[in-house]
Amino acid sequence: MTRPGTFLVLLAAVFVAAACAPTGSSSAPGSGLPGSSGAGSSDATGSAAACPTSVPAGLPAGEKRIVTIETAKGKIEITVEANLAPIATANFVALASCGFYDGVNFHRLVPGFVIQGGDPNGTGSGGPGYTFEDEPVVGDYVRGAVAMANGGPDTNGSQFFIILDDLTGRLDKDYSLFGHVTSGMDVVEAIAAMQNAGPPNNEAIEPVAMDRVTVSTP
Repeated sequence: MTRPGTFLVLLAAVFVAAACAPTGSSSAPGSGLPGSSGAGSSDATGSAAACPTSVPAGLPAGEKRIVTIETAKGKIEITVEANLAPIATANFVALASCGFYDGVNFHRLVPGFVIQGGDPNGTGSGGPGYTFEDEPVVGDYVRGAVAMANGGPDTNGSQFFIILDDLTGRLDKDYSLFGHVTSGMDVVEAIAAMQNAGPPNNEAIEPVAMDRVTVSTP
């Protein structure tokens, strides 16, 4: 169990200071992103999609998708579920399908706590050009859970984090939980173990990129 003082430092470093920027402050979706041609990439079915310019409609109840993140350390498979958070799920799937995340880094590493990524600027200050509201948290922040990072209430964008340890009862339910890692936690741990700059922001020294992100239907 992390001591309360230590946990508060980690929480402030990871979520409060650098989760997502106000609308319009980041690169336009699908353009100017590291490793992206700007045209949108193909999903697992081979079709291309345009990146959203505003929050997509929620994914229908009962729907699930598998989002596969390919990195130099290996693959991470995340199962996202509309029943957990329909808006966050739809947003993540839309951004993954259009190539928004391709080439974007895991920019913040806090071993034993979380890894965080999804900022096209790579600094923790960027987003997709829009924000959307929080959703009630269904379930707990357990090891492998995936949730939206934010800079305060209703400021979700493109940044997300993957939990490395069971944080049940240790993290306020302020971060929309929308999926779980179903394969590749060893890859997540390998990324978390890489060198970081330490508190307060724990910036990755040699960030690992999401080389390609694809979506499939289970």
